[in-house]
Amino acid sequence: MKTNNLIIENIKTLFYALFIAIIIRSLLIQPFYIPSSSMEPNLLVGDRLFVTKYSYGYSKHSFPFSPPIFQGRLISKDPNRGDVVVFKTPTDNRTDYIKRLIGLPGDRVQFIDSNLYINNSEVLKSKLSGNDKVYCGKNTIDVFTFKELLHNGKEYYSTYLKDPKFKDGVAINSDAFLVPKDHYFFLGDNRDCSKDSRYISGPGYVHKDNLVGKAQFIFFSSDRSVGSIFSFWKWNKSLRLDRFFKKIE
Repeated sequence: MKTNNLIIENIKTLFYALFIAIIIRSLLIQPFYIPSSSMEPNLLVGDRLFVTKYSYGYSKHSFPFSPPIFQGRLISKDPNRGDVVVFKTPTDNRTDYIKRLIGLPGDRVQFIDSNLYINNSEVLKSKLSGNDKVYCGKNTIDVFTFKELLHNGKEYYSTYLKDPKFKDGVAINSDAFLVPKDHYFFLGDNRDCSKDSRYISGPGYVHKDNLVGKAQFIFFSSDRSVGSIFSFWKWNKSLRLDRFFKKIE
């Protein structure tokens, strides 16, 4: 009898723990892993970060498996231009992407001669380096690194592929993207190695209901090309201690 009671109590404890974890994950904060190089140099493969779910309010995508429990957003808040956002890609409404918010509803976004324009106004960028390398898949590419300044004062780093045909890198000329009502336009900071609103679901305007949350800070980072985090004898090379608890700009 005591054994049965102990099993029941353990099951209850596990259930309560799972319930609390789901509530925290759905309503407050959720960890995410960076699997690709599309946000270099700001986010690296192997970064683990926290995303606040309450930043833009809640939709069905705030919850595990996106259950159709309600439509639209609750306690909806508008994101700011320049935010680094996790969202469900419009291609399947299931896969998590993380990109930088560039275009708001009604905006006109376009690349002209390797420069980014929003509403016919050039986004200013200052060159920091012409000798950097970033990952593109499993390969490394030579890039220019810039600091870009959005019109609302938001600053961040971006990279453009070096190409002799373009003074300041590629990010080749594009059509004008006109962002529809209730949608957003996203770009990767690794401009020439990012599947973003220029390409996903052609073009990949993201509906506001697909926003999952705002990326806030990196809490852990490791270079898996050096070794697994379980290879403790390689921690001196694999752990990126300087990225622990780094705020995401």
